[in-house]
Amino acid sequence: MKKEHLKLTEADERYLTEFLSKGQASARVMRRAMALLQLHQGATLQAVAETLKVEHWTVSMWRNNYLKNGLELLQDKPRSGRPVEIDGKQRARITALACSETPVGRAKWSLRLLADKIVAP
Repeated sequence: MKKEHLKLTEADERYLTEFLSKGQASARVMRRAMALLQLHQGATLQAVAETLKVEHWTVSMWRNNYLKNGLELLQDKPRSGRPVEIDGKQRARITALACSETPVGRAKWSLRLLADKIVAP
């Protein structure tokens, strides 16, 4: 099997080595950094994948991403996440209600009571 090498710049190699020695990043980011260094040292995609316990196409994607964007691949891009369902006015209304007097016979507001009160006409 032909080895698929990656040639890091000296600055990138130095940065990754220092970055890994600090060990103050998420496991996901550390894994990407280790993969780049192992590829630079001549390991195959499959060997790196087995070492890091990921699929070989994942390592291939990291390599291609490095070639395209450099060390930007280490950081996660922002994700869109779940859309906001209630706006600031609605949130303020709920907070005000939760801080108000509780209904008769209740010691405190429950989520169910708040929900029922908010949707009531």
